[in-house]
Amino acid sequence: MRKRRKRKGFRLWHFIIMLVMFWLGKTLISQSIMMRELNLRKQQQLEEISRLEEEIRELEAEIKNKDSLEFVEKVAREELRLVKPREIIYIDINKQNKFFANPTR
Repeated sequence: MRKRRKRKGFRLWHFIIMLVMFWLGKTLISQSIMMRELNLRKQQQLEEISRLEEEIRELEAEIKNKDSLEFVEKVAREELRLVKPREIIYIDINKQNKFFANPTR
């Protein structure tokens, strides 16, 4: 009878060890997935930061040049749609209506 009790205890001990191993494996896998997702998010945020820093540098350069004649001309042409004297702007009507002519695109 004693041998049977030892075997039952031995089997219970194996079962407990297997449960602990399963729990550890599950935890390690979930942590690995979480770390991968966090690293991906970190990389995306670093790329966004570098893009925003570049945009800040461009805006700072634009602010420094705001009093220059080239900057004033650029703003007048792009934002206010002004033209130079005796300058003619041609608008291609077919190019503008190309999208509306074929709405399946």
